Amino acid sequence: MDNDRMKSVVERLSSPASYDVVLNKSHDAEGRLSYAVVTQIVKMAREILFPGYFGDLRVTEKNVEYYTGIGLEKLYTLLVSQIRCGYCFSNLSDDERDESCLAIAEQKAAEFIEYLPELRGVLYKDVLATYDADPAAKNLGEIIFAYPGIRAMINYRIAHRLFEMKIPVLPRIITEMAHSKTGIDIHPGAAIGEYFFMDHGTGIVIGETCIIGNHVSLYQGVTLGAKSFTLDHNGNPIKDIPRHPIIKDNVTIYAGATLLGRITVGEGAIIGGNVWLTEDVPAGAKCTQKKSSKI
Repeated sequence: MDNDRMKSVVERLSSPASYDVVLNKSHDAEGRLSYAVVTQIVKMAREILFPGYFGDLRVTEKNVEYYTGIGLEKLYTLLVSQIRCGYCFSNLSDDERDESCLAIAEQKAAEFIEYLPELRGVLYKDVLATYDADPAAKNLGEIIFAYPGIRAMINYRIAHRLFEMKIPVLPRIITEMAHSKTGIDIHPGAAIGEYFFMDHGTGIVIGETCIIGNHVSLYQGVTLGAKSFTLDHNGNPIKDIPRHPIIKDNVTIYAGATLLGRITVGEGAIIGGNVWLTEDVPAGAKCTQKKSSKI
């Protein structure tokens, strides 16, 4: 490519008319969200939550406190930087960023760090649920190391806590990281109870306002989505209204099922594969496809 043609492309891409709507206009490099740093946050949290499985393999019962302390210090620093960026993502004033966002970020990062012991307990229950439900699982370690459902749940439960703390942008980045790696799409706003199990996981979609109880099992390809969107006077979807299913305790939903809208699936119900549902399901019910008549 000759210099004149290259120069022409540079000039066109550098014109305000071209870059205005896509340029991150913050003049503070430290105030910009970093995909690489967010990736490091999740990696560091995973190492702390499951010591000896990820990160430094020299962790033992004798030195776990040492490695945990070092990890928490690093995690706190990374969290402060990215939470600050999240709060100031749409705030183009560097002065306001320095005065308010940093203090908020430090407070929120400390709050998240204090939640980690509880988070470990919840994730361990997800591991147990997976072991109990999957006859192919040989031990808990195999599940922690290898299962995409657990990888997705680590990201989701980190992101959900940040979402509950009203930290912008960061939670969605974290769940989309797991989505790209596992094919499991969980919005950080969804509320998922304890002992949650996803078999295989590929293609599972869980929408923002879903409420899922305890001891729920989903198989690959399940969609818990919205049926329709309420529009405002300008024709735009109204945000933050309940539009996804409520799944009660001890429900099993098999592969390919699609549940849409603010419906409720009662406790202990079983939803068969490839079923399409837009209405409530009573407790204990079994929903399956109708058998086709013989020709």
